[in-house]
Amino acid sequence: MSNTNQNSEVDVILIGAGIMSATLGFMLQQLQPGLKIELFERLDVMAAESSDAMNNAGTGHSAFCELNYTPQLPDGSVDISKAIKIADQFEISKQFWAYLIENKFITNPTSFITKVPHMSFVWGDENVDYLKKRYNALSGHHFFAGMEYAEDAATLNKWIPLVMEGRAEGEKVSATRMDIGTDVNFGALTIELIDSMNKSADVNVSLSHDVTNVKRKGDKWQLTVKDLKTGNSRKLTASFIFVGAGGGALHLLQKSGIPESKGFGGFPVSGQWLVCNNPQIIERHQAKVYGKASVGSPPMSVPHLDTRIINGKKSLLFGPYAGFSTRFLKQGSLWDLFASIKGNNIYPLMKAGIDNIPLTKYLIGQVMQSQDDRLKALHDYYPNVKKEDWKLEFAGQRVQVIKKDPKRGGVLEFGTEVVTAADGSIAALLGASPGASTSVPIMVQLIERCFKDKAKTPEWQAKLKQMIPSYGQSLAKDTTLANSTREHTGKVLGIV
Repeated sequence: MSNTNQNSEVDVILIGAGIMSATLGFMLQQLQPGLKIELFERLDVMAAESSDAMNNAGTGHSAFCELNYTPQLPDGSVDISKAIKIADQFEISKQFWAYLIENKFITNPTSFITKVPHMSFVWGDENVDYLKKRYNALSGHHFFAGMEYAEDAATLNKWIPLVMEGRAEGEKVSATRMDIGTDVNFGALTIELIDSMNKSADVNVSLSHDVTNVKRKGDKWQLTVKDLKTGNSRKLTASFIFVGAGGGALHLLQKSGIPESKGFGGFPVSGQWLVCNNPQIIERHQAKVYGKASVGSPPMSVPHLDTRIINGKKSLLFGPYAGFSTRFLKQGSLWDLFASIKGNNIYPLMKAGIDNIPLTKYLIGQVMQSQDDRLKALHDYYPNVKKEDWKLEFAGQRVQVIKKDPKRGGVLEFGTEVVTAADGSIAALLGASPGASTSVPIMVQLIERCFKDKAKTPEWQAKLKQMIPSYGQSLAKDTTLANSTREHTGKVLGIV
């Protein structure tokens, strides 16, 4: 899928055909029509790595159900600050998606977003006490208005019959429910965004093209790009480069040589799902049910019994089960991790490794699990599980950020990190969750950082306000604005 023009000099180069590149490219095209944009993807299809619905992206992360976003503090209280931030970011993303629908860039919102309740579920006195405290803390904020809490079996049987059936009578359990949760197919959304961009003669999308080198050339950047089908390479220059290549972003960032890239490393974590193959079971569950992560497990390994809509078909997944691979991409090389080790990041890597020995042990344990071991974990969420109804499938690869820390030497981060050159001419996105769900606010911040002067002009300000009506205002602080915004986007996206 490529336009026929082959430019040697363009305005913007996007590396990786995932949700981040698609969002940024579309926004820039809206902000300044006529920008010459090239997008390169090493695979022969778009959105096949982390943005794919069966890999990592899927839940519309809005902090309704993810317990790792609301940690319990030593004094027993629950910190909801991160949950508010993520909920705020997701509301911004929904505004941009509503803009796409209202302006006919995408005709049918159900192609990528569906209403699916978000629930948290726990068992045991200590966890039930925590969930009640979490509910009390969250329900006082307008983002979480309408959240329901239940401990009684009658209500829980109605909400989540699969989770409750076969459970021991009298077992202490509880759950919260947000009816306005969503399932988002970021792979489908990515493809629609890129297809819309590619209708312009100023945009060129090249699949099966691998960016092999990135280097400075005066005040611009020169890339070497290899056509993987013909074996031919070409060079082209650009004023701005965005590296949105998922796990592959670190290698290209290192090749750029910018000072800001020094000290960054990556720790790859693979994932697996148990996928239900029984249509009757799939139909009886309609929710994303998140629990508490095991001690020592990475935050993105929070177990969940997850309803997803993939290509219009309802699916049921459980997991993810974490694992370890030295690949930085699902279709990457076993040498990826070793190739990323440089003189400037080896110390942070070693320090982070020493500090995260429990994580290493956890991942080894996950790798050694048998199918029966995995079913035991699922049994906690679905007591009547039958082995023959589930099959194991591989999810995507995530590369967690390791960076220098003045006090600890190196720290392992579990969020997303945008690394930008001082002059704003190149930026790369590293890390994982909540990633795709917050792609819109992340790209808006990147635009403000990398296109400082243009972003301040009346023309760009007006367009940003058109794409995101709440731009420049705080939905987290303004209840009236937040409620009216959520009501509008809900109607446009069909998720009310």
